Amino acid sequence: MVLKSLLNLRKRNSSDDDTKERYKSQPSTRPASYERTLQEEEGSPSDEAIKRATRLRRFFAYSASFGYLVSWVFLILILVGNTSDKAVLRNVYFYKLDLADIIPASVPNAQLINSIAQSIGLHDFYQVGLWNFCEGYLSELVNLFPSPPIHGLVMLTHHRGITYCSKPETLYWFNPVEVIMSELLSGATVAIPTAIITILSILRITSQIMFGVFLAACVLNFVLIFVSPILPVKSRWWSLPLSIFSFASMILVLAGSIIGTVISFAFKYAAEAQSDLNIHADVGTHMFIFMWIATGFTMWSFAVHSGMGCCCASKRDLKSGRRLIKPDGRIIHAG
Repeated sequence: MVLKSLLNLRKRNSSDDDTKERYKSQPSTRPASYERTLQEEEGSPSDEAIKRATRLRRFFAYSASFGYLVSWVFLILILVGNTSDKAVLRNVYFYKLDLADIIPASVPNAQLINSIAQSIGLHDFYQVGLWNFCEGYLSELVNLFPSPPIHGLVMLTHHRGITYCSKPETLYWFNPVEVIMSELLSGATVAIPTAIITILSILRITSQIMFGVFLAACVLNFVLIFVSPILPVKSRWWSLPLSIFSFASMILVLAGSIIGTVISFAFKYAAEAQSDLNIHADVGTHMFIFMWIATGFTMWSFAVHSGMGCCCASKRDLKSGRRLIKPDGRIIHAG
C-alpha cells in the first residue's frame, strides 16, 4: 500500500514537470502592454511619466536658450552698429565727438569762425563703432561769409546727418588725431585736447580687446542657443561642461561691456577736459543699453546652467533609479 502511494506521487511529480516544460516552450500570449505595465510597476517609469517629471528642467533649459537668443541678437546689433547710415545702425555707437561749436559763443564772430572750420574740412561730429567711424554735420552749411568772400577759402556745401562712414576694419580703434588731421585742408591745423592724446595708446589696446571679446561672445552664444535646450535635459552631467562654456560666455560679454562703458566715459571726460575749446562728447545711449541687456541675459543663462547641475531631475536620474517618481508626482531620492 505504501509502495503504491509512492509510485503515484512520483508519477504526479513527473506529470507536473512535463507541463512546466511545455509551458516554457510555448510563446507568450500576453500582450506587450502587459509587459510594459509590469515593468512600470516594478520601478522603471514610463516615457510619459519621465516627460512630466522633467517638465521643470525643460522649462529652465529653454529659458537659458531664450536668454542666449536675446543676448545674441543684441550682440549682433553691437557688431553691426555704426557700419552704415541706416535707420537703426546710425544710432548705435560707443561715443560721439562733437566739434560743431568748437569756438565758444562768447568769442566774437564765433559762428563765422565755426563755419570757416567746416570749410577747411572739419566735420561737426565723429561717432565711433566697433568696426569703423562715421562723420557728418548737425545742420546744412549756411553761407555766413561776407561779400565778397574771403580770399583763399573754398565754399563748400553739405547736408545734415552722416556724410561718410569709413570701411570696416578688424580690430579697429579710433585715432581722433589721425582722422581729423587727415581731413583738413593742406596747412590747416586744429588743437586737439592733450588729454585725448595722452590716452591714445590705452584707447588702442582696450578697443582691440573689446573687439575680440564681443566677436567671440557672439559666436559662443550662438552655439549655446541650440545646445542649451537639449543636453541638460538628458543628464545633469551635461550641466558641468555647459556651465563652463556659459561662464566663459558671461565673462566675455561682461568684459566687453565694461571696457566699452569705460572707454566711452573716459573719452567723454578727456574730450571735455580742455575748457578753452568748446568740444563735447556724448556716450551712445543705444550701444550702452544693448551691451548691458546682452550682459544681463547671458548672466541669467549662466545662473540657470549652474543651478541645473544640482537641481531638477534629469531623464538619466529617473531611468537609472537614482530618483523615483511617487504616485502623487513627487520626485524623491532613491534610498
